[in-house]
Amino acid sequence: MPALDPDRTALVLVDLMERIVALPLAPRPGTDVLAAAGRLAAGFRAAGAPVVHIRTERPGVDTQPPGSDLVAELVHDGDDVVVKRTIGGFQATGVHELLSGRGVTTLVFGGIATNLGVESTARAAADLGYDLVFAEDALTALTADEHRASVQLDFPRLGTVAATGAITLGGPE
Repeated sequence: MPALDPDRTALVLVDLMERIVALPLAPRPGTDVLAAAGRLAAGFRAAGAPVVHIRTERPGVDTQPPGSDLVAELVHDGDDVVVKRTIGGFQATGVHELLSGRGVTTLVFGGIATNLGVESTARAAADLGYDLVFAEDALTALTADEHRASVQLDFPRLGTVAATGAITLGGPE
């Protein structure tokens, strides 16, 4: 996979919240996703590329369930945090304006659940014209079959699926 332009690429991490990471997940546990996402985020930050965390909040309730915060060690100063109240991260969140305002045209995705929050966010991004990359080992779902369906059937139609080690940032070509 060619190096991505850090001036035009953002890392988008979906629903890496304490209570979601702790769920029984497949094909890999949430802790493995956190480790892969952390490596990606460190590389993006070092290259000066944006890191955007999208987390969900349940609408119409006074208090969110325990564990609704993003995993603290994943979020660093300078990262953006966007709150969504739907499955996908683009509906009424301002994330498109945030990204397009920075000239971002390519999104690299990680998060939980592959087939829900990540796929819904990616579909909206594709509709808006973003180029998409899916960091397969920075994704997981409630079942291995749901993860595989997204990664093997849907994501290749929307963009490129790659291992985190294959995703690099370099200068414009």
